[in-house]
Amino acid sequence: MCTAIRFVDDSGNMYFGRNLDWSCSYGERVVITPVRYKPSSPFGALTGVKHTVIGMGIVQQGAPLYFDCANDAGLAVAGLNFPGYAQYASNAVEGCTNIAAYEFPLWVSASFESVDEVEAALVDAVIVDKPINEKVPSSHLHWIIGDATRSIVVEQTAEGMQVFHDRFDVLTNQPGFMWHAENIRNYINVSPEVPGPSMWRSAELTVYGSGGGMRGLPGDYYSPSRFVRVAYLNAHYPQKNTEEENVSRLFHTLGGVAMIDGAARMTGGDFERTIFTGGMSCRTNTYYYATYDDPTIRSVALGDYDLSDMDLIVV
Repeated sequence: MCTAIRFVDDSGNMYFGRNLDWSCSYGERVVITPVRYKPSSPFGALTGVKHTVIGMGIVQQGAPLYFDCANDAGLAVAGLNFPGYAQYASNAVEGCTNIAAYEFPLWVSASFESVDEVEAALVDAVIVDKPINEKVPSSHLHWIIGDATRSIVVEQTAEGMQVFHDRFDVLTNQPGFMWHAENIRNYINVSPEVPGPSMWRSAELTVYGSGGGMRGLPGDYYSPSRFVRVAYLNAHYPQKNTEEENVSRLFHTLGGVAMIDGAARMTGGDFERTIFTGGMSCRTNTYYYATYDDPTIRSVALGDYDLSDMDLIVV
């Protein structure tokens, strides 16, 4: 299970981040893909790298498999678990841009500058269940994609490729995005304001203190609950200006839905926890991250590396 958010500072620079929740680490690292890198795309969807890409992922057979990433043009993407709903094509579809599921984040971030460009390209695109190898099967995901102007959610289900305008700038897991967007109307009464006082006959009722308007906001780790909670936190966080303030906002907001070991058991028996929190500042082209066992926020800036080589940079 996972949670992702997008917001902008008061100068219009995007910050985009996510929690990756699972029972174990995959050995993920920060990976930089330079523009001279030569991708090996099974169906030819990705012919080259137009934009330098940075994000969190693993490397298999020389290819970056990103959990989330962003490019130097200010476009970002994150994949979130979507089992039971995601349905990929079993084989390439003639006349379409066929994208292997594992390469979708790289295809987005290496090829395009804006959400508008991605949305236009998805009209003739299909995601194919083509694992990179037998050790890493295709993950059933949906994706949030954002830039400085807006975000979209991409889901490929039994109904085909679907793209939704994400007015909340957040995403969690199943059910589908439109279900979440409808469900959130059940919480229209939730507010950061102090309610009351209220008169019940001759008795005046007053709140105990701050937070009274939040009564009813879910606090569990269930995917629908996390969607509502992170949408509330993202909507009401005060606008900030500096890099430090907005990085703090990113981690505090995602911390509001972070999963703690021992609280939620998975169907396989293990407990789920937030393995890492990571995100991109498009203001400085810097990727920030922290792990469950080390909450220190670390950073990797594109400007600190020689990007003229053809090889992936694994930090």
